[in-house]
Amino acid sequence: MFDTFVYFCLCSWSLAGVFGADTNVMKAISVTEGESITLNTDFTAVKKDDLLLWMFGHKDIPIAQIDRNNYKIFNDSADGRFRGRLKLDQTGSLNITNTIITDSGLYKITSIRTGSSLDTFNLTVYARLPVPVIIRHSSQCSSSSSSLQNCSLLCSVVNVSDVTLSWYEGNNALSSISVSHLSSSVSLHLEVTYQDKNTYSCVINNPISNQTRHLDISKLCHMCQEVCVLCCGFAEAVIRLALSAVVGVATVAVLVYDIKSRSLKQNKSLQTSSSNSD
Repeated sequence: MFDTFVYFCLCSWSLAGVFGADTNVMKAISVTEGESITLNTDFTAVKKDDLLLWMFGHKDIPIAQIDRNNYKIFNDSADGRFRGRLKLDQTGSLNITNTIITDSGLYKITSIRTGSSLDTFNLTVYARLPVPVIIRHSSQCSSSSSSLQNCSLLCSVVNVSDVTLSWYEGNNALSSISVSHLSSSVSLHLEVTYQDKNTYSCVINNPISNQTRHLDISKLCHMCQEVCVLCCGFAEAVIRLALSAVVGVATVAVLVYDIKSRSLKQNKSLQTSSSNSD
C-alpha cells in the first residue's frame, strides 16, 4: 500500500514537471493609447537555463523569446503590429511602447521547458478622450412660456467607445449616457434657466481617464430681445418702462420746442420784411 502511494506521488510530481501547473492569476492592466506599459513578471532575474516565450492573443502568437540570456523579438508576428515597440528586460518583463488600440488582449509568458504558464495579463488600451463640446440646442426665439424662461443645451462627443457622458451640477450627476461600441456621435441634453447661477459641467470618462467642459451660461444662453421684459424681474421691467416713458416725453418736448422756435423765427422774418417795404 505504501509503495503504491509513493509511486502515485512520484508520477504526479513528474507530470507537473513536464506539463507544468497553471496556477498564476490573470492580471488586468489598462493604459491610454500612446502611453507605454510594462508587463512585469514575478521574477527577480532570468536564470541561465531558462527558456521563456511571450505570446499574444487567444491563438498564443509568439512575440518574444528569452533563451538563456539571449533576448529575441519577433517583429513580423501578429501581423507586424508590434514592430519596433517591444523590449525585454533582465527579469523577463515585456515593455510595449506607443500603445495602440489593437494591442488590447491576452499576454502570456510561458516556460518552454516545463510547458507551464508563468504569468498572464489582460491588457486594455483605451483611446484618448476628446473634450466635450457644448452648444445651444436651439438659437431661435419662441413664443411659448417655457422657452422664455429656459435655455436648451446639448453636450456632444464624436468617435468614441467604452465611455460615459454625463451632466453635473457641481459634484452631483444629473444625467448620463454610456456606449460600449464605437459611436460616431454621443449627445446629452440639459435645460437651464437664463438666471441660473449654479455651476454645470459636461464630463466624458472611461475607466482610467476623463475630460471636462464647464458651462458658461452667460455666453451660450442669450435672451431674445422681444421677450426680455418677461425674462427680467418685475422691478426691472417697471424701471425699464418708466425710462422708456421719460425718453418719450423728452423727445416730444424737444420736438415741440423746435417747432415753436422755427415759428418764432419765421414771424420775425416776416415782420422785418414788412418794415423794410414801408
